[in-house]
Amino acid sequence: MNTFKHFLAGASVLALSVTANAAELEVTHWWTSGGEAAAVAEFAKAFEATGNTWVDGAIAGGGSTARPVMVSRITGGSPMGATQFNTGRQAEELVEAGLMRDFTELAEKENWKEVIRPANLLEGCTVDGKVYCVPVNIHSWQWLWLSNKAFEDAGVPVPTNWDEFVAAGPALEKAGKIPLAIGGQSWQTTGTFNVLIPAIAGKDVFLKVYQDHDAEVAAGPEIAKVFKAADDARRLSAKSNVQDWNQATNLVITGQAGGQIMGDWAQGEFQVAGQVAGKDYTCLPGLGVNELISTGGDSFYFPKLDDADKTAAQEVLASTMLNPQTQVAFNLKKGSVPVRGDVDVSAANDCMKKGLDILAKGNIIPDTNQLNTEDTNNQLNDLFVEFFKTPSMTPEEAQKRYADIIASAD
Repeated sequence: MNTFKHFLAGASVLALSVTANAAELEVTHWWTSGGEAAAVAEFAKAFEATGNTWVDGAIAGGGSTARPVMVSRITGGSPMGATQFNTGRQAEELVEAGLMRDFTELAEKENWKEVIRPANLLEGCTVDGKVYCVPVNIHSWQWLWLSNKAFEDAGVPVPTNWDEFVAAGPALEKAGKIPLAIGGQSWQTTGTFNVLIPAIAGKDVFLKVYQDHDAEVAAGPEIAKVFKAADDARRLSAKSNVQDWNQATNLVITGQAGGQIMGDWAQGEFQVAGQVAGKDYTCLPGLGVNELISTGGDSFYFPKLDDADKTAAQEVLASTMLNPQTQVAFNLKKGSVPVRGDVDVSAANDCMKKGLDILAKGNIIPDTNQLNTEDTNNQLNDLFVEFFKTPSMTPEEAQKRYADIIASAD
């Protein structure tokens, strides 16, 4: 803990000279929940320590709401100073259109290739050999978060895997609990399904479907098992009537729901609520079945600007976000893992340590955003929203449509 205090004490004393011509820089993102706001404040504090001004451009509603706004502003000639996207292919067309800054020189100067781990994070920022974004965290979707209180109230042990969780559903319902909390945003149901794939069918099937776009596998027996599990998830979440992901997390925090399949950013909400991993809540990486984690996350892109001072400030912000002290301060509040492999994370909680251990073992898969285009993701979102909202749609019908989407994916 002393080491961590040293890191925090130095969080605002960056290895950067204070900017000669300070500038205001608008930074757009979709981090608006309690845990997310606490985390992004660490970026703002560190950037302002350089003499520049962070103008917060938070957009509520999550990435699916924010990204079209961000893209419209950039393509419409009203760019922000920096903007969040998920690490992967979401900004690919903006880069190809020549609207984003090339940070290859800074990346080489600061040895990003040597310190950012795993390597595919920086590769996700690289187009035609040039670096166009700054990865800031490693986020994994592959988690089942459980309320210890909900299971205690229901008189059943806290599950250790997905099958035990499904089996506990009736007891939770009898105790007046929602077994599985899922919000109404489209990406949440798709995310739930994509977590079930490596847990139920395994890593190889996941890669064959999303990396190789193998429609035969998507239509086959292993994915049929996944749709059976998704059918269980649909039934268990039938009374989950919230919209936002953090509202669903709050149902778990308050013991109103047994569990939630959600990325490790949920940890930030448990932390803000003062809950302790292993005592108040339990986390099951890989749903307690296959302990794999995906290496997705968030990156910041910097649109080309005409203002010289703002352009200089962009470079300062890019460097600040990867500063070791800032990486620790931000990620411990975000619930994610730092992208730098050379920082001290001894203050991490039990769940983050589980993720770090899995990462160290190399039990990883790419995030779907690193493999799918936005068009493919949107088609999947539409399918799974309909599936979860339409009990009459059979798993077999949904799988056929799913295989068609995979067959046409690019």
